[in-house]
Amino acid sequence: MIETGIIGGAGYTAGELIRILMHHPEVEIAFVHSTSQADAAVTSIHKDLEGEISLSFTNQIKKDVDVIFLCSGHGRSKAFVEEQSFPGETKIIDLSHDFRLANGSHNFVYGLPELNKSQIQRSTQVANPGCFATCIQLALLPLAFKGLLKDDVHINAVTGSTGAGQQPTHFTHFSWRNNNLSVYKAFEHQHLAEINQSIRSLQPGFDHNLYFIPQRGDFARGILATAYTRFDGDLEEANALYKDYYKDSPFVHITDRNPDLKQVVNTNKCLLYLKRHGDVLLVVSVIDNLVKGASGQAVQNLNLAFGLEEKTGLQLKASVF
Repeated sequence: MIETGIIGGAGYTAGELIRILMHHPEVEIAFVHSTSQADAAVTSIHKDLEGEISLSFTNQIKKDVDVIFLCSGHGRSKAFVEEQSFPGETKIIDLSHDFRLANGSHNFVYGLPELNKSQIQRSTQVANPGCFATCIQLALLPLAFKGLLKDDVHINAVTGSTGAGQQPTHFTHFSWRNNNLSVYKAFEHQHLAEINQSIRSLQPGFDHNLYFIPQRGDFARGILATAYTRFDGDLEEANALYKDYYKDSPFVHITDRNPDLKQVVNTNKCLLYLKRHGDVLLVVSVIDNLVKGASGQAVQNLNLAFGLEEKTGLQLKASVF
């Protein structure tokens, strides 16, 4: 069994990670670390696990585990890695943004399996992508791979309230969020940097703009993104291109029906739908921000890093009604 430890165990992503790992046939959860909830039952925070898990949070760190998941807030993973030491064979999968950008100061591999599968399989340190970044990159990677991003890309994406984390804020308060919609961080969202990094790794000459408008939706989980840009081919060529690029990606599916969020919520799937209008190609991409956009993708990276079948423990069902 692969022994795992979870750091920052009280948040949404950690809760999803525990839910997935406790049913993973090759994994045992050794500890769930939380300084704020030490000694409290895990189910006191993650109430959906009531009756399924008897672990309590701890402020102690077991060093001889096979893999550590970092689920603490952004900015804390870097400090944790600098302060703690683990055996050389211990793998670290970070779910924050601290190591997503390659800058020569760390050895983390960017953990988007549909882009870097072979590197993830060889790595001991993996930086899990952001949720918006995952959804948008999966919409654009096939075009970049063929060097077909020849113009600006316009992106609109709506995310659920869980994307803001578990700590209550004005923008996650039910009375404000319910029956409401708002734009935030237009053109300057932090995930743009990692999206550009990935696109340029496939299409080094890409020098156009990504015009990204993020929105807060009045629902709990999921991301629906639309991206459109100029495309010289026809729809049949576009679908063939996408199906070929993702032929070995078990969680990405090209559909000929316009998708909705309920088809992917609670799963590690991404559904992509293509539509052509004149010389513009529209790509609709939907994922669950907490699963494919965070914890499910982290488990997918664990599977790759330990030589397991990619879908192990991730055959999850959507709640469509």
